[in-house]
Amino acid sequence: MSVKLEEKRRFPRIKFNSPLRFQIRGTPAFNNTVINDISSGGIGFTADNFIPPSTNLMLEINILSHVVKPIGRVAWSSPLPHCNRYRLGIEFVELDLRDRTFLNDYIDMQEKAA
Repeated sequence: MSVKLEEKRRFPRIKFNSPLRFQIRGTPAFNNTVINDISSGGIGFTADNFIPPSTNLMLEINILSHVVKPIGRVAWSSPLPHCNRYRLGIEFVELDLRDRTFLNDYIDMQEKAA
């Protein structure tokens, strides 16, 4: 007997292997990592340190030489097995309309190419 899991995401995600620069809002230090997936509503990535849910992050995402700078909120954080890293899901809470349109167009283009 198989059990179907209900999809909770509101936006379709695509694989997206791209550098990410982020800063916990209110702190001076920037961190660098790689994005695993992206949607018009958020991103997923792996971080070296635990970042608690509801933490606001300032993000810099480079897409086709265009830098998108949303504010995101950690929706969930989960430890990865056998290492000291964490997988995070980030929901965009502030995104300029122009950047949102650019991101939506990019994701649509990638989905059609797949």
